[in-house]
Amino acid sequence: MHLTRLLRTQQPSLTHLIDHYAKFPPTGLTMKRIVEFAREGDAKQSYLFLRNELPVRLASMMKEMGHLPPRLLDMPSVKTVNGWYGTSLHELDSFKQLAANPETVKKFTEVLQNIRKRHSTVIETLAQGYMEFSDVGPVKEYEESQIQYFLNRFYLSRISIRLLIYQHTMCFGEEIPIHPAHLGFVDPNCFVEDIIKDAFENAQFLCEGYYLTAPALEIRRINAIDPEEPIAIPYVPSHLYHIMFELFKNSMRATIEYLESKKSNSSLPPIVVDVVKAKEDLTIRISDHGGGIPRSKADKIFRYMYSTAPRPVSLTDTQHSGPTPLAGFGYGLPI
Repeated sequence: MHLTRLLRTQQPSLTHLIDHYAKFPPTGLTMKRIVEFAREGDAKQSYLFLRNELPVRLASMMKEMGHLPPRLLDMPSVKTVNGWYGTSLHELDSFKQLAANPETVKKFTEVLQNIRKRHSTVIETLAQGYMEFSDVGPVKEYEESQIQYFLNRFYLSRISIRLLIYQHTMCFGEEIPIHPAHLGFVDPNCFVEDIIKDAFENAQFLCEGYYLTAPALEIRRINAIDPEEPIAIPYVPSHLYHIMFELFKNSMRATIEYLESKKSNSSLPPIVVDVVKAKEDLTIRISDHGGGIPRSKADKIFRYMYSTAPRPVSLTDTQHSGPTPLAGFGYGLPI
């Protein structure tokens, strides 16, 4: 009861909280440090770190959001996202004076789980906000530049926040890691080729449902450290999966549509993936027969809401009954 009363005390204004936490820089974290903490850290240490670190990251993004074009900030979907971040910031701030006892840490872990659920559709909701914004009038060039810069920073911050939350809830909460060998959200021995194959198969399934066909996969591995061993690195498997899945979707669509445009009856050439592990880095290269990207469009493909595919009606259209499109929202490559 004592903790509940403390959490219900009068909250400071959201503007005050944003100004306070945005003064501090986020703490830089490496994959090595994240893995070491998952092995050696404890719930109390994680609580003391995250109760300060997460508000700093949330407030920094809310501060930057305030500099977006006012017309965009007035869009219903953008207001919704702003509201989610404000609620989460208030919830985290309520822990700033609470001792790191088991009851508090448990409550904090529950709050983190709720925050993650609350923010689960941020990408789609912000994309919907941009569509609302562009539908009410033309987007000026300086507005577009502001938005692209903000979205890059915003989504990068979102990825880091979600990783920190997952690490805490999986290492010190009741959530169970996907695999017993995982350290929270991180796999210390992430087998790269397995993730690539999984992403390809799921993209292939989607492609076959839409086009009734799909290219095959060819993987070529070069392990400069140990040529006989599969390539494994410490990494977040879901992040690698998402990257590969988005690239495969683009590659498959380009391959099929390019051959159709040439009215070719030849079989689909495979998508070739080279995985190369050197002493200091890992390189993954995807090669296809999709016709390439015109130079005039090369500087646009990493812009949010830009796509060479037809744009679907709405990101929130629940009445869509046809096969799921492989592209069109313009968020795959930037994310």
